[in-house]
Amino acid sequence: MSAELKVGVIGCGGHAQTHFAMIKNEPRMRLIAIAEIHEERLARAKAEHNPELAFHDYRDMLDSVDLDVVYVITMPGHLRSIVLECLGRNLHTSVEKSPGMHAEETKQMRDAACKSKGKAIVSLNRRYIPQILAVRQLLQEHGGAVQVAANYHKPVSGLARLGRRGIAPSEIVCDAIHHVDLLRWMAGRTPLEAAEAVEVHAHSWHGDRDGTPRYNAIITFGNGCHGTMMSHYGVGYRIQTAEVHAENMSAYLDLTRAPQIVLYLDGKLREEPLDLDAVGGPDFNETRHFADCILNDTTPWSPLADAVKTMDLCEAIEQKHCGKL
Repeated sequence: MSAELKVGVIGCGGHAQTHFAMIKNEPRMRLIAIAEIHEERLARAKAEHNPELAFHDYRDMLDSVDLDVVYVITMPGHLRSIVLECLGRNLHTSVEKSPGMHAEETKQMRDAACKSKGKAIVSLNRRYIPQILAVRQLLQEHGGAVQVAANYHKPVSGLARLGRRGIAPSEIVCDAIHHVDLLRWMAGRTPLEAAEAVEVHAHSWHGDRDGTPRYNAIITFGNGCHGTMMSHYGVGYRIQTAEVHAENMSAYLDLTRAPQIVLYLDGKLREEPLDLDAVGGPDFNETRHFADCILNDTTPWSPLADAVKTMDLCEAIEQKHCGKL
């Protein structure tokens, strides 16, 4: 395969803008085509990102353009059929989170990926933040995490309106999945694996206003690590934090804006910055990783098979599951 990967993007809404930027900054990728059913979004994407070709119907793009990689960046309710089509054509496929409306759709995509010659990556982007990777490396050097925790809070959610249209699942599946997955990733004991939840005790409820779900959970992972998470909508601000603990190590992560890390080793505050070069550099991201995987024939860190486990955990928390999984 050529070192230049020909890329198509399906869906040019808000979430696509970050992907467009990563594709532009990846020298081994070239944006060839975009597809977007909304006329205004299509026109804006053509003007801002300058693809060689543009289509209203993604099938026309797939039929007429020779592509290596396709980014499917739609609402979850539209993902399944498009992803199945791309994988059925043996295209390398990036899948926006959440990967479908529920775990069963994720499993259908996983099964299609197993039969495809194309690789699939799920855009669980916390796994690719350099600061998180550096902290995770230190955790594993200290024997692995013994406790992980995550907080994901936001003002009133508008996802309920999209849910009534059948294009978005619940907030924990569509949005707070990021920090549910972050818990699994940070709890992993090997460089390439996320921990698998084996028990969860969850308490979920809704506030009096529309768009105010709240989730609390205590999680036990198969490797002995334990986790806690809180995600509340309809509160004061968009707050995203996490903390992780290992033997003689603690790290506190503020992901609300640019990542800020406070790290303690052997009972002392570590003043020197994290070694980001050791984990790919400060500009490392999921698109760079995906290009590496395609060109080197390796498996992405967030494949559909593993995303099923995160989706199952999200649904268990939403369903107030208490006990073994």
